Amino acid sequence: MGDTVNYEQQDGVAIIALNRPDSLNGFTPELCDDLLQAFQRAEQDTSVRVIVFTGEGRAFSAGADLKQGLEGERTIQEKLQCEYRPVLEAIAQIPKPVIAAVPGFAAGIGLSFALHADLLIMAEDAFLLSPFTTISLVPDGGANWLLIKQLGYHRAYQLSIESERIGAVRCLELGIANKVVAADDLRDAAISWGLELCRRAPLSLAATKKVMRHAMDNDWASCFDMEAEVQEQLRASNDAKEGVTAFFEKRDANFKGD
Repeated sequence: MGDTVNYEQQDGVAIIALNRPDSLNGFTPELCDDLLQAFQRAEQDTSVRVIVFTGEGRAFSAGADLKQGLEGERTIQEKLQCEYRPVLEAIAQIPKPVIAAVPGFAAGIGLSFALHADLLIMAEDAFLLSPFTTISLVPDGGANWLLIKQLGYHRAYQLSIESERIGAVRCLELGIANKVVAADDLRDAAISWGLELCRRAPLSLAATKKVMRHAMDNDWASCFDMEAEVQEQLRASNDAKEGVTAFFEKRDANFKGD
Protein backbone atom coordinates (compact mmCIF):
# COMPACT_ATOMS: atom_id res chain seq x y z
CA MET A 1 0.00 0.00 0.00
CA GLY A 2 1.41 3.39 -1.00
CA ASP A 3 1.22 6.88 0.46
CA THR A 4 -2.14 7.85 -1.07
CA VAL A 5 -4.12 5.97 1.58
CA ASN A 6 -3.68 6.01 5.35
CA TYR A 7 -4.54 2.83 7.27
CA GLU A 8 -4.81 2.59 11.03
CA GLN A 9 -6.74 0.54 13.53
CA GLN A 10 -8.44 1.31 16.83
CA ASP A 11 -9.49 -1.89 18.56
CA GLY A 12 -11.86 -3.60 16.09
CA VAL A 13 -12.24 -0.58 13.81
CA ALA A 14 -10.01 -0.05 10.78
CA ILE A 15 -9.77 3.56 9.58
CA ILE A 16 -9.08 3.86 5.86
CA ALA A 17 -8.46 7.46 4.79
CA LEU A 18 -7.83 8.91 1.34
CA ASN A 19 -4.55 10.79 1.70
CA ARG A 20 -4.11 13.32 -1.10
CA PRO A 21 -5.33 16.38 0.79
CA ASP A 22 -3.49 18.85 -1.46
CA SER A 23 -5.65 17.67 -4.37
CA LEU A 24 -8.79 17.30 -2.21
CA ASN A 25 -8.25 13.55 -2.35
CA GLY A 26 -8.71 13.43 -6.11
CA PHE A 27 -8.68 9.90 -7.46
CA THR A 28 -5.73 8.61 -9.49
CA PRO A 29 -4.81 5.09 -10.64
CA GLU A 30 -2.38 4.84 -7.73
CA LEU A 31 -5.06 5.88 -5.24
CA CYS A 32 -7.48 3.28 -6.60
CA ASP A 33 -4.83 0.58 -6.28
CA ASP A 34 -3.86 1.60 -2.75
CA LEU A 35 -7.50 1.81 -1.71
CA LEU A 36 -8.23 -1.68 -3.01
CA GLN A 37 -5.27 -3.03 -1.06
CA ALA A 38 -6.51 -1.29 2.08
CA PHE A 39 -9.95 -2.87 1.87
CA GLN A 40 -8.42 -6.27 1.12
CA ARG A 41 -6.22 -5.89 4.18
CA ALA A 42 -9.23 -5.01 6.35
CA GLU A 43 -11.20 -7.95 4.99
CA GLN A 44 -8.42 -10.45 5.66
CA ASP A 45 -7.68 -9.16 9.18
CA THR A 46 -9.93 -11.11 11.55
CA SER A 47 -9.39 -8.54 14.30
CA VAL A 48 -11.17 -5.90 12.15
CA ARG A 49 -14.95 -5.93 12.52
CA VAL A 50 -15.93 -2.48 11.18
CA ILE A 51 -14.33 -0.09 8.70
CA VAL A 52 -14.46 3.71 8.79
CA PHE A 53 -13.79 5.17 5.33
CA THR A 54 -12.92 8.87 5.22
CA GLY A 55 -10.64 11.50 3.72
CA GLU A 56 -7.76 13.52 5.13
CA GLY A 57 -7.91 17.30 5.00
CA ARG A 58 -10.80 19.49 3.86
CA ALA A 59 -12.76 16.96 1.83
CA PHE A 60 -13.76 13.34 1.48
CA SER A 61 -12.96 13.54 -2.23
CA ALA A 62 -13.38 15.99 -5.09
CA GLY A 63 -13.68 13.06 -7.51
CA ALA A 64 -11.31 12.20 -10.33
CA ASP A 65 -8.14 14.28 -10.36
CA LEU A 66 -8.83 16.40 -13.45
CA LYS A 67 -5.39 18.01 -13.17
CA GLN A 68 -3.99 14.72 -14.39
CA GLY A 69 -6.37 14.88 -17.34
CA LEU A 70 -9.04 12.52 -18.56
CA GLU A 71 -6.77 10.93 -21.13
CA GLY A 72 -4.02 8.40 -20.60
CA GLU A 73 -3.03 4.87 -21.48
CA ARG A 74 -6.56 3.74 -20.69
CA THR A 75 -9.83 5.00 -22.09
CA ILE A 76 -12.39 6.43 -19.67
CA GLN A 77 -14.39 3.23 -20.02
CA GLU A 78 -11.34 1.14 -19.18
CA LYS A 79 -10.51 3.36 -16.19
CA LEU A 80 -14.02 2.94 -14.79
CA GLN A 81 -14.01 -0.81 -15.32
CA CYS A 82 -10.42 -1.56 -14.31
CA GLU A 83 -9.59 1.07 -11.66
CA TYR A 84 -12.79 2.18 -9.93
CA ARG A 85 -15.06 -0.84 -10.23
CA PRO A 86 -12.84 -3.31 -8.29
CA VAL A 87 -12.72 -0.96 -5.29
CA LEU A 88 -16.45 -0.22 -5.35
CA GLU A 89 -17.21 -3.94 -5.57
CA ALA A 90 -14.82 -4.60 -2.68
CA ILE A 91 -16.76 -2.14 -0.50
CA ALA A 92 -20.06 -3.78 -1.43
CA GLN A 93 -18.83 -7.33 -0.95
CA ILE A 94 -16.63 -7.06 2.14
CA PRO A 95 -18.53 -8.90 4.92
CA LYS A 96 -17.99 -6.06 7.38
CA PRO A 97 -19.90 -2.78 7.80
CA VAL A 98 -18.30 0.18 6.02
CA ILE A 99 -19.05 3.60 7.51
CA ALA A 100 -18.29 6.51 5.18
CA ALA A 101 -17.40 9.63 7.17
CA VAL A 102 -17.65 12.70 4.93
CA PRO A 103 -15.77 15.88 5.83
CA GLY A 104 -16.14 18.90 3.54
CA PHE A 105 -17.70 17.32 0.49
CA ALA A 106 -17.87 14.25 -1.72
CA ALA A 107 -18.18 15.05 -5.42
CA GLY A 108 -18.09 13.15 -8.70
CA ILE A 109 -16.72 9.65 -8.25
CA GLY A 110 -16.15 10.62 -4.60
CA LEU A 111 -19.94 10.82 -4.28
CA SER A 112 -20.21 7.28 -5.63
CA PHE A 113 -17.68 5.98 -3.12
CA ALA A 114 -19.47 7.65 -0.20
CA LEU A 115 -22.87 6.34 -1.26
CA HIS A 116 -21.48 2.84 -1.82
CA ALA A 117 -20.71 2.45 1.89
CA ASP A 118 -23.20 0.70 4.16
CA LEU A 119 -23.59 3.67 6.49
CA LEU A 120 -22.96 7.40 6.02
CA ILE A 121 -22.09 10.02 8.60
CA MET A 122 -21.44 13.62 7.53
CA ALA A 123 -19.96 16.75 9.05
CA GLU A 124 -22.66 19.37 9.50
CA ASP A 125 -20.95 21.65 6.95
CA ALA A 126 -20.38 18.87 4.39
CA PHE A 127 -22.27 18.30 1.15
CA LEU A 128 -22.59 15.85 -1.71
CA LEU A 129 -22.34 16.97 -5.32
CA SER A 130 -22.94 15.41 -8.73
CA PRO A 131 -21.22 18.01 -10.98
CA PHE A 132 -21.24 16.12 -14.27
CA THR A 133 -23.58 18.38 -16.26
CA THR A 134 -21.13 21.25 -15.68
CA ILE A 135 -18.38 19.35 -17.54
CA SER A 136 -20.61 17.52 -20.06
CA LEU A 137 -20.28 14.06 -18.53
CA VAL A 138 -22.65 11.55 -16.93
CA PRO A 139 -22.68 10.48 -13.26
CA ASP A 140 -20.55 7.36 -12.97
CA GLY A 141 -19.19 4.85 -10.50
CA GLY A 142 -22.70 3.47 -10.13
CA ALA A 143 -24.04 6.85 -9.01
CA ASN A 144 -27.12 6.64 -11.23
CA TRP A 145 -28.13 3.31 -9.70
CA LEU A 146 -27.34 4.42 -6.16
CA LEU A 147 -29.20 7.74 -6.35
CA ILE A 148 -32.30 6.27 -7.98
CA LYS A 149 -32.42 3.44 -5.43
CA GLN A 150 -32.19 5.90 -2.55
CA LEU A 151 -34.14 8.88 -3.91
CA GLY A 152 -36.39 7.67 -6.73
CA TYR A 153 -36.03 8.68 -10.36
CA HIS A 154 -37.43 12.24 -10.40
CA ARG A 155 -35.50 13.53 -7.40
CA ALA A 156 -32.29 11.73 -8.37
CA TYR A 157 -32.45 13.10 -11.91
CA GLN A 158 -33.13 16.64 -10.72
CA LEU A 159 -30.30 16.67 -8.19
CA SER A 160 -27.90 15.29 -10.80
CA ILE A 161 -28.71 17.52 -13.76
CA GLU A 162 -28.93 20.69 -11.66
CA SER A 163 -25.58 19.87 -10.03
CA GLU A 164 -27.10 20.91 -6.73
CA ARG A 165 -25.06 20.81 -3.55
CA ILE A 166 -26.90 18.50 -1.19
CA GLY A 167 -26.08 19.69 2.32
CA ALA A 168 -25.65 17.33 5.25
CA VAL A 169 -28.98 18.17 6.88
CA ARG A 170 -30.77 17.71 3.55
CA CYS A 171 -29.00 14.37 3.07
CA LEU A 172 -30.31 13.33 6.47
CA GLU A 173 -33.84 14.38 5.50
CA LEU A 174 -33.61 12.48 2.21
CA GLY A 175 -32.35 9.34 3.91
CA ILE A 176 -28.97 9.45 2.18
CA ALA A 177 -27.06 10.10 5.41
CA ASN A 178 -27.58 8.27 8.70
CA LYS A 179 -26.05 10.88 11.00
CA VAL A 180 -24.82 14.48 10.97
CA VAL A 181 -22.32 15.73 13.55
CA ALA A 182 -20.14 18.78 14.18
CA ALA A 183 -17.20 18.93 11.78
CA ASP A 184 -14.61 18.72 14.56
CA ASP A 185 -16.29 15.59 15.94
CA LEU A 186 -16.67 13.69 12.67
CA ARG A 187 -13.83 11.20 12.86
CA ASP A 188 -14.27 10.48 16.57
CA ALA A 189 -18.02 10.05 16.09
CA ALA A 190 -17.50 7.65 13.20
CA ILE A 191 -14.97 5.59 15.16
CA SER A 192 -17.25 5.54 18.22
CA TRP A 193 -20.09 4.32 16.02
CA GLY A 194 -17.80 1.64 14.64
CA LEU A 195 -16.75 0.55 18.13
CA GLU A 196 -20.40 0.27 19.13
CA LEU A 197 -21.06 -1.97 16.11
CA CYS A 198 -18.09 -4.11 17.11
CA ARG A 199 -20.19 -5.28 20.04
CA ARG A 200 -22.72 -6.83 17.65
CA ALA A 201 -22.38 -10.34 16.31
CA PRO A 202 -20.00 -10.17 13.31
CA LEU A 203 -21.65 -13.12 11.55
CA SER A 204 -25.00 -11.36 11.86
CA LEU A 205 -23.59 -8.08 10.55
CA ALA A 206 -22.10 -9.85 7.55
CA ALA A 207 -25.22 -11.88 6.81
CA THR A 208 -27.54 -8.88 7.11
CA LYS A 209 -25.35 -6.93 4.67
CA LYS A 210 -25.37 -9.86 2.25
CA VAL A 211 -29.14 -10.32 2.35
CA MET A 212 -29.97 -6.62 2.16
CA ARG A 213 -27.60 -6.04 -0.77
CA HIS A 214 -29.32 -8.97 -2.49
CA ALA A 215 -32.76 -7.54 -1.66
CA MET A 216 -31.97 -4.29 -3.48
CA ASP A 217 -31.85 -6.12 -6.83
CA ASN A 218 -34.08 -9.14 -6.41
CA ASP A 219 -37.65 -10.15 -5.66
CA TRP A 220 -39.32 -10.94 -2.35
CA ALA A 221 -39.30 -14.69 -2.89
CA SER A 222 -35.56 -14.96 -3.52
CA CYS A 223 -34.89 -12.70 -0.54
CA PHE A 224 -37.10 -14.87 1.67
CA ASP A 225 -35.26 -18.00 0.48
CA MET A 226 -31.89 -16.42 1.23
CA GLU A 227 -33.06 -15.33 4.70
CA ALA A 228 -34.17 -18.87 5.50
CA GLU A 229 -30.90 -20.41 4.33
CA VAL A 230 -28.71 -17.88 6.13
CA GLN A 231 -30.79 -18.11 9.30
CA GLU A 232 -30.24 -21.88 9.38
CA GLN A 233 -26.49 -21.37 9.08
CA LEU A 234 -26.39 -18.67 11.76
CA ARG A 235 -28.53 -20.64 14.21
CA ALA A 236 -25.91 -23.39 14.21
CA SER A 237 -23.07 -20.98 15.02
CA ASN A 238 -21.33 -20.66 18.36
CA ASP A 239 -22.12 -16.94 18.35
CA ALA A 240 -25.86 -17.64 18.21
CA LYS A 241 -25.56 -19.98 21.16
CA GLU A 242 -23.51 -17.37 23.02
CA GLY A 243 -26.07 -14.67 22.24
CA VAL A 244 -28.96 -16.71 23.64
CA THR A 245 -26.95 -17.74 26.70
CA ALA A 246 -25.93 -14.12 27.38
CA PHE A 247 -29.56 -13.00 27.02
CA PHE A 248 -30.78 -15.39 29.72
CA GLU A 249 -27.78 -14.66 31.94
CA LYS A 250 -28.41 -10.91 31.55
CA ARG A 251 -24.86 -10.10 30.44
CA ASP A 252 -23.13 -8.77 27.33
CA ALA A 253 -22.42 -11.43 24.76
CA ASN A 254 -18.81 -12.25 23.84
CA PHE A 255 -19.04 -12.82 20.10
CA LYS A 256 -16.02 -14.42 18.41
CA GLY A 257 -17.23 -14.68 14.82
CA ASP A 258 -17.68 -18.45 14.66
